[in-house]
Amino acid sequence: MARDPNYDILFEAVKIGPVTAPNRFFQVPHCNTLGHGRPRAEAANRGTKAEGGWGVVCTQEAEIHPSADITPSFEGRIWDDRDIPQHRLMTDAVHEHGALAGIELVYNGSHTPNLYSRIAPMSASAIPVHTDLPIQARAMSKRDIADLRRWHVEAAKRSRQAGYDIVYVYAGHNLSLLQHFFKKQYNQRSDEYGGSLENRVRLTKEILTEVKEAVGHDCAVAFRFATDELMGSDGLQWESEGRDIVGMLAEIPDLWDVNISDWANDSATARFEPNEGFQEPYTAFVKTLTSKPVVGVGRFTSADAMVSQIKRGVLDLIGAARPSIADPFLPRKIDEGRLEDIRECIGCNICVAQDNMVAPIRCTQNPTQGEEWKQNWHPEKIEA
Repeated sequence: MARDPNYDILFEAVKIGPVTAPNRFFQVPHCNTLGHGRPRAEAANRGTKAEGGWGVVCTQEAEIHPSADITPSFEGRIWDDRDIPQHRLMTDAVHEHGALAGIELVYNGSHTPNLYSRIAPMSASAIPVHTDLPIQARAMSKRDIADLRRWHVEAAKRSRQAGYDIVYVYAGHNLSLLQHFFKKQYNQRSDEYGGSLENRVRLTKEILTEVKEAVGHDCAVAFRFATDELMGSDGLQWESEGRDIVGMLAEIPDLWDVNISDWANDSATARFEPNEGFQEPYTAFVKTLTSKPVVGVGRFTSADAMVSQIKRGVLDLIGAARPSIADPFLPRKIDEGRLEDIRECIGCNICVAQDNMVAPIRCTQNPTQGEEWKQNWHPEKIEA
């Protein structure tokens, strides 16, 4: 069947800095617990989505330095040049189908106990690490902050060498040190990196600027930011500091990837957030403050809902994690007029549960998820 002309807008190319996405379907960074421990499975998993028509396909978070390792989880890792070959597997698999490949650089700070590296965790201030383990993060010195800036630049250069088209700077889900610098309850500093909002944003602004100077001629630089933490006055709120942060950084990144925090809120089950586009009230303002393209999520599975987001000026690119897991071929099915064949994400969150158990990804709607390399399974081809 032919594509419904009402959906043509979803297949328009979108320029993102120096690169161009072939359409508006954007698999945002999401974990699958394959990562650096299972790089061929990781590559096959992401490559299948590119085959299915996603114009941009990203990794999960990728650690940039041993002083913030999230062992025992298998996320991404790009500590040094020895990690480049495994990332090249992923970018080659994605590029084979004409999609852009993105990597989400992360320094987890007080989110990680460093069980593998055994290095004392660092945070904006001396606070307990956010795990069940009795571990304390130490406050970062000026030298530590300079090192963090350098580590981001070095990781961005490795990402470019590995073939990535989009390089993320990450401040979301309460998992990232940069987000912790924004938060008063974590950042109790009295120097130029603490106190006023301008000071708390300073480090992120420096890193975004330096990463863009390092790789911005070849790679788009994206900023993933949680505009609201759903904690009222105890956290960032989109009407106040969340909005102000967007205004301060508006034109620096090539792409804004916006959502809510923490991860439990962002990936809420259908029981609590049954509607598509449930994050719109917290993120719709972003496009009014920047000329750069904006991607966001909301468990989108309906082509009509996606078109509405674009036409109403809420988003430029339709972000998805769970819908891309349930049906890696969702974009192609819309393109081919096969809407009835789409396997919709039902928001059961078995994918989230698997990550919480440090187990490879699973999906109730797509049993091939995570088995693309190990079992040679394909979501659209069943061998007799």
